[in-house]
Amino acid sequence: MLFVLLGFDVEDSMPIRQTVRPAHLARIEALQVEGRLIIAGPMPKPVAEPASASGSSGPGIHGSLIIAEFASQEDATTWLAADPYALHGVFARTHVYPFRQVLP
Repeated sequence: MLFVLLGFDVEDSMPIRQTVRPAHLARIEALQVEGRLIIAGPMPKPVAEPASASGSSGPGIHGSLIIAEFASQEDATTWLAADPYALHGVFARTHVYPFRQVLP
């Protein structure tokens, strides 16, 4: 079954995000090799969004989205909890939802 995996970043996540990105991408690439990945990518903040409370500027990232096949919601949740972004504090919170692809 397909699941939507969402991770929402902490404020000023970019330094941590950049450090653990190679390990994060390796896990997603493994899903692709296994034929289980539908789509994955970051959710950028709009350029017009104001700077964070700490004064950093730039668009930044709201979080990440993955749609992939897992045997169960528990498996998808466990996979997301073991992601480097989750383990190293990039994500403030995560959510997993069942997904039914209609198009394309």
